[in-house]
Amino acid sequence: MIAIPSRGLFITGSDTDVGKTYIACELIRQLQHQCLGLEVRKPVESGCSIGESSLLVAEDALKLRAANQEHESMERIAPYRFRAALAPPRAAKLEGRQLQLANLIETCSLDDNNHLLIVEGAGGFYSPLAENGLNADLASALQLAVTIVVKDQIGAVSQALMTIQAVESRHLSIAAVILNQVEDIAENEMNNIEDLKMHTSCAVFRCLHNQPLQPVFSSDLT
Repeated sequence: MIAIPSRGLFITGSDTDVGKTYIACELIRQLQHQCLGLEVRKPVESGCSIGESSLLVAEDALKLRAANQEHESMERIAPYRFRAALAPPRAAKLEGRQLQLANLIETCSLDDNNHLLIVEGAGGFYSPLAENGLNADLASALQLAVTIVVKDQIGAVSQALMTIQAVESRHLSIAAVILNQVEDIAENEMNNIEDLKMHTSCAVFRCLHNQPLQPVFSSDLT
């Protein structure tokens, strides 16, 4: 297990559709068990569905809110929501709106400085997040420890190592790399966690398909 980051986590992926939200919710629940005050953010979410009164529903942000026991409003967690299932700045343009990195940084301010901040990005670490910034730029601005989620499949080691290098190039600390089994693995001989550990000193964990994430944090570590 690893020590709880002092300020919080920025959760990113090696790509899109790697299960970031599922892992983020698992981490939030684990931190809840440590009796810690948390604030969660999904600063921008695209691909939102249309709900009642034609309001956009941010499904990922709803899951984060539920994991954090609904302590915050959706407007606080995910103020920037867009319909098109595209990179946020492109989705914003289709609605005649502009999305600047400064907007997202402001969204991630804490209401209580004693709380930990958990931020989930959108897409991979180098995916566009605003007109003038990537996920990497928001992570750099927030200076949170980064958790990298990688889909546990063939090619995962390469994807993980490239993302690790990208995060380290921004002089950010890496809290953990989590290999996430988004679906059942047909290749029984594959062992990405063992192979990845041969090439990195980062803490590496595996989340089995549809199973709770193994314990990641320990408050006893110094």
